[in-house]
Amino acid sequence: MKRTVHLCAAMLALLLAAAGGAGAADEPSTPKGIPAMTTIHDFTAKGRNGTSLDFSSLKGKVLLVVNTATGCGFTPQYEGLEKLHAKYHARGLEILDFPCDQFGHQAPGSDDEIHAFCALKYNTTFDQLAKIEVNGPGTDPIYVFLKAARPKDDAPEADIAGLRALLAKHGLQGASAPGDIEWNFTKFLVDRDGNVVKRFHPTATPETIEGEIEALLGKP
Repeated sequence: MKRTVHLCAAMLALLLAAAGGAGAADEPSTPKGIPAMTTIHDFTAKGRNGTSLDFSSLKGKVLLVVNTATGCGFTPQYEGLEKLHAKYHARGLEILDFPCDQFGHQAPGSDDEIHAFCALKYNTTFDQLAKIEVNGPGTDPIYVFLKAARPKDDAPEADIAGLRALLAKHGLQGASAPGDIEWNFTKFLVDRDGNVVKRFHPTATPETIEGEIEALLGKP
């Protein structure tokens, strides 16, 4: 009788261990190259002229992270981004502008040339960071993190399909893998605690997302 009890207990322990292992396998894994428990405040980014931005200096700020291009149909959104910066920077909004030349070769200039274009044409007073890649094997670690946090644009399927159809009509393609950035001027909204709370489609203009930014900033 004792032998039977011991055998049953051993079998139960094995079953419980197997079930625990299966549960662990179902848990989402940390993206490759990104340590567990990472927040956006753990990253650094290259600025123009060899400078560096330590994201830990942005704790307590609301961040709008945008991949941009100077020769894109969405480039006029720079005007709206500057209006947001002028209106909300004093209340804690930081616009992080990452030029990217991966979409239709629409950001071909050097970092300084891109900065001069933005300042002269759109009177931008927020700076541009160094050019990076946001898709593919050369994806900057910041964008590995952002895409893992929000793998899909918060937009109607019709908007996503419409942009893809328009790009295909001109022989262009943005996203080629799940989670990829669709095109220039995709925007990530990050709250004061470093949580990535929204991923806006390129067709979402700065004017249409102002209310959500203001809600995160709170009362002045």
